[in-house]
Amino acid sequence: MDSKELTQYVADLKPEKAIWINNSARPATSGETFPVIDPATASPITDVSSGTAADASAALDAAASAQPGWAARTPRERAEILRRAWELMIASSKELASLMSWENGKAYTDSLGEASYAAEFFRWFSEEAVRSDGDYAIPPAGGSRTLVTARPVGVCALITPWNFPAAMATRKIAPALAAGNAVVLKPASETPLTALAIMRILKEAGVPDGVVNLVPSRHSAEISNTWLSDPRVRLVSFTGSTPVGRTLLGLAAPRVVNTAMELGGNAAFIVGATADVDAAVEGLVVAKFRNGGQACTAANRIYLHKDIKEEFTQKLCQRVTALKVGAGLDPETEIGTVVNEKAKTRMNELLSSALNQGAKVRAQAALPQDLAGYFVAPTVIEVPRADSPLLQNEIFGPLAPIKEYSDEDELLKMVNGTEMGLASYVYGDLNWALHIAERIEAGMIGVNRGLVSDPAAPFGGVKQSGIGRESAREGMREFQEVQYFSLDW
Repeated sequence: MDSKELTQYVADLKPEKAIWINNSARPATSGETFPVIDPATASPITDVSSGTAADASAALDAAASAQPGWAARTPRERAEILRRAWELMIASSKELASLMSWENGKAYTDSLGEASYAAEFFRWFSEEAVRSDGDYAIPPAGGSRTLVTARPVGVCALITPWNFPAAMATRKIAPALAAGNAVVLKPASETPLTALAIMRILKEAGVPDGVVNLVPSRHSAEISNTWLSDPRVRLVSFTGSTPVGRTLLGLAAPRVVNTAMELGGNAAFIVGATADVDAAVEGLVVAKFRNGGQACTAANRIYLHKDIKEEFTQKLCQRVTALKVGAGLDPETEIGTVVNEKAKTRMNELLSSALNQGAKVRAQAALPQDLAGYFVAPTVIEVPRADSPLLQNEIFGPLAPIKEYSDEDELLKMVNGTEMGLASYVYGDLNWALHIAERIEAGMIGVNRGLVSDPAAPFGGVKQSGIGRESAREGMREFQEVQYFSLDW
């Protein structure tokens, strides 16, 4: 899309009426709006309605009213609507990709990949909607029969982040709807336009009034407090930082609300002595720099065996130096911006702190000189100390710290010495790589592969990286309650 077409596309979304309730757009009750900023230029794109507690309550009223009727729909009816949503989203993928690159700052190629990935959740869960299984058994004592089934959990509150504005929404909406639940959605204030576009797709797909409702807002705590204090909300599904996840868990505790939490990561990327170095470099480029490193599964700490360390580093430096950094909407851009000025400042502070502890920059990509946005140079940094801030904190940006290792036990001590346990990556001959992978405390591990996310695979972590799983069959079970009937025989 050219700039004129994209501007018109955003205007057609009616962002000044971004509160989406009962398949209808409305302004916030307060009339308040907030700006959405283009990270490539630091200039406003448009103003979006900022919802209040009253809007959050109205969205919940609509969802609660729609819940019984949606739960009563046959699995096939729900499946057909989700399948139609997939078709419509694929047809709109170029428009959605342009929109994401504009409001998020990511490279257009990344956005186009996300649009396809996000749509796939509608297709996958359209197929799962008709496969909600159960069990029938004879108790050991006899005299009765046990019939086990699953039912919708009820109204679900969904809270999504800015880094994958389409995929994080569909990864929650699709299984919730497949299981028979109505939802209320709070998108990140940095990227509300993508969520608004998805609302229109779902309406066109045939989602009934009230089944999916949207409340963008600058007042995140006000919205979440309203929803989690209401007895009609039976599940909260959140993707975001661990500190915010802890807060939401505290809010859910008094009413014992079901929780599904996909939280922070600190993924290790391990390259063993027997690894195919070229393949490992390419895998790291995907694991580290996809979405500019702004992914919870992004390679955060790179551990290189001493025997291959220098070869790997030199080849990685060549790849990083050649990366083209620019505005996300530029079709030649490989690495876009970070999301805002705060993220840019944090990247610079992390790098400065590491350099003060003896780290050394090995390579850096060039930054565009004609743009005033939130650009951070993809950088390879050799880190001598295991306690470097670059290894101890989730970076969430295009900084790639490398650390040499020689002893396997010491390696695993470093890898597992964190409160996070979402994802990790291991490159080496298969026997060795699986031997290491089985000893890593993480929910997902890429073995000779730099990508772990897939709608057909259970996504989630251990330790303080989350509770529960998204995607796959496990993802639908998060939105169901098990119920059993004891039958007299």
